Amino acid sequence: MKAEGHRRLAFWQILLFSAGLLVLTVISAGSVYLVNKARGDSKWVVHTIEAENQINALLLEVRRAESALRGYLLTLGPEFQTDYERSVAAMIPALDRVTRLTRDNPAQRENIEKLSAAIETRLGQFAREIAAIKQGQPDMATALSREAAAQGATTTIGNVAEAMIGEEERLFRLRSANADSSQTLAASMTGIGSGLVVLLALISIWLVRRSARARDEAEARLRDANVNLETVVDERTADLREANDEIQRFAYIVSHDLRSPLVNIMGFTSELEELGGDVFRRIGSLAHVPADGPPLAPGAPGEIVLEGADKQLSDDFSEALGFIKTSIAKMDRLISAILNLTREGRREFQPVKIDTSELIGAIVSTLAHQAAEAQAEIHVEPLPNLISDRLALEQIFSNLIDNAIKYLKSGVPGEIRIRGRTKLGYAIFEISDNGRGIDPKDHQRIFDLFRRAGTQDKPGQGIGLAHVRALVRRLGGTMSVSSELNAGSTFTITLPIAWNVSNRKADR
Repeated sequence: MKAEGHRRLAFWQILLFSAGLLVLTVISAGSVYLVNKARGDSKWVVHTIEAENQINALLLEVRRAESALRGYLLTLGPEFQTDYERSVAAMIPALDRVTRLTRDNPAQRENIEKLSAAIETRLGQFAREIAAIKQGQPDMATALSREAAAQGATTTIGNVAEAMIGEEERLFRLRSANADSSQTLAASMTGIGSGLVVLLALISIWLVRRSARARDEAEARLRDANVNLETVVDERTADLREANDEIQRFAYIVSHDLRSPLVNIMGFTSELEELGGDVFRRIGSLAHVPADGPPLAPGAPGEIVLEGADKQLSDDFSEALGFIKTSIAKMDRLISAILNLTREGRREFQPVKIDTSELIGAIVSTLAHQAAEAQAEIHVEPLPNLISDRLALEQIFSNLIDNAIKYLKSGVPGEIRIRGRTKLGYAIFEISDNGRGIDPKDHQRIFDLFRRAGTQDKPGQGIGLAHVRALVRRLGGTMSVSSELNAGSTFTITLPIAWNVSNRKADR
């Protein structure tokens, strides 16, 4: 799959994820809203049923009171009186409950006012009838009962109660319809949402299968590319090693062959120095011979002193020979360094188990005299052990510790600290000091062959750190420096804890 195809697939996957998230959000929000609405509608339905029941209960108590009162008028039985008193006592609380349940409806509030007035009138009639009976005037009580019937208070109570029940039945039908509508809408939304979720799931499965096929194809191509890449890398590695070996052989041959003309130059320079001495003595002897006298014989006794231009010429000649000798000596040291590097590059490493603390302790002991002269203290912290080449490690740490001592600040007590730790199969060593430091712009320069940084007031050919980095790379590690001028330096070396031939870098 090409890059454009990957981008399109990624776009559709993001779009599908967003659509799914939107659908789930809508379904969740709609479900919560509809559930709350259905719950509210059901609550109002129950409220309507309860209000209707309370109206019927109030009407029942009124009718019970009338029936009990008629029975009491006819029989004067105490049980009828008890039923009457119980019904009358229940009418007011029942009326209060009806009022509380129907006060949300303006029409019902008007009916409640009519019902309350009719019940109050009827209760007054009941009281007068009972009082007449208690006064022993049953005929008067009967007359009052007929009068009450003629006034129609009971009829009014029944009519108003029926109107209120009719209103509640209307509300019941309306609220039931609303509840059914909410439930239907909730069911519809759930069904549609479920369908959308199933559809998105099917599309997701299709995209995942397509992505899996594309991934399998890409992995197959990657495996083929890796096989080819490994072959190419092996070939290039072999070529590099062969080229590197050829470069080392060439460097060895060149540096070895340079010694012959260098030795000739050194010999002819010595002869030229002796010849120059003879020439200037002869010039001096000629300068001191009288105009009419014979020249001095060679080897004549007495020291001849050159004067004027002859003396200046002799001094210039001697200075030039000194420069030539100095350059020859430097070139000889460089050729020796190159030969040492090529010999070291051809040496096969031998991995052995090394007590790093013991190895660095021995190096510090050999450098103790130099450290004392530089007024430096060397602190060695616990270090991890390695399986590596002992000679290579000795050269690495010897060079770094020697440099730390060599480039301390004059007049300042030196402090050199060697630390170590392990991480993910590697040992990390840090050699830090409080010396001169290195300008950040020279951090890479110091690792170049024959290149040095800072004030050149210490002996050296500029090959130490280059050699150290080459050894570290051959051991499968890395090397870096952190430093600022006048703020000390820290060299960090990372090496595999267990080195073997397979760890060797290609730059061998």
